[in-house]
Amino acid sequence: MYCSSFETDTFLYLFYSKSETMNGKLLFVTLFISGATFGQQQIGNGDMEGWDNLGSSTEEPTNWSSFKTASGGMAWAASQQISRSTSVRAGATGAYCARIWSNSVLGIVANGNLTLGRVNMGSSTASDPANYNYSQTSDANFSEALTDAPDSLVFWVKYTASASQEARVSGALHDDFDYKDGFNVDAASESHKVAEISYNFAPTNGQWVRKSVPWAYVGPAVNNTYILLTFSTNKTPGGGAANDEVLIDDVELIYNSSASVNENSLAIIPLINKNSLSFKGGEVSAEFSIINAAGQTIFSGNTSETYDISDLNGIYFITMKKEGLVKTIKVIL
Repeated sequence: MYCSSFETDTFLYLFYSKSETMNGKLLFVTLFISGATFGQQQIGNGDMEGWDNLGSSTEEPTNWSSFKTASGGMAWAASQQISRSTSVRAGATGAYCARIWSNSVLGIVANGNLTLGRVNMGSSTASDPANYNYSQTSDANFSEALTDAPDSLVFWVKYTASASQEARVSGALHDDFDYKDGFNVDAASESHKVAEISYNFAPTNGQWVRKSVPWAYVGPAVNNTYILLTFSTNKTPGGGAANDEVLIDDVELIYNSSASVNENSLAIIPLINKNSLSFKGGEVSAEFSIINAAGQTIFSGNTSETYDISDLNGIYFITMKKEGLVKTIKVIL
């Protein structure tokens, strides 16, 4: 698998400068306005234009996998439940999308499944923990490297099923570990999770719908090196009915501006020098908080002081407030 980059316009972002002699902490953080563009990692073949083994029962979108390339003792029983489709929406980036569908054998439903990792088919019972998707980090064909920290996942979907059903997208940013996701996340994987997505959605009434789902940086791991993503025709293993269908296209990671300010924001900037945090700007006395990626406030103080941040490591948000003025800046320590 591979990661590509794209260029995105930004007018407000952080400039970081690091020093190898200062424990990897940021020397300073400067906020400035720019019309420049910058590259961020993206999921390979998110537009579903590239396909392998096209026209055969083993066709899959390049960089993605499904049942026909599964591991596990039941892989021999895999049926084709994915194909290339031209039923794209108006305004799509390309000519094709991915179609996954559910299948039923003797009344047992197998959900359609599309993943950046690898499917493991360990049991004929849909809900068995032996069935899962995982990042096979030893094989680039079944794992997706990602070291950036996206804010959300965006994709286009057209879901056809009965009104009572829901399809599902789930995922994780994780460190160097063969992380298991999908319907069964084992205890060993939990300690390697940096962020997660778990989102169920109803049928789209014959329409293409854009979905935007935020990544929840829940930890406990801090630095991700891989992304695992799974689309399924139903939120429940073995749920739904035969021929439920999900069309998927233009899967994209969104990186919001590293700083957000309101229209009357504070003229104040955090400075990180070695292991200390201080502030400069027009309003030298304002209240601030440091919030971790899980949304927890680490500590609060006043911008007129200097603080020891030697114990902090990871992604944080510094929010400054004074008399209704607010500024929030994301920093990586």
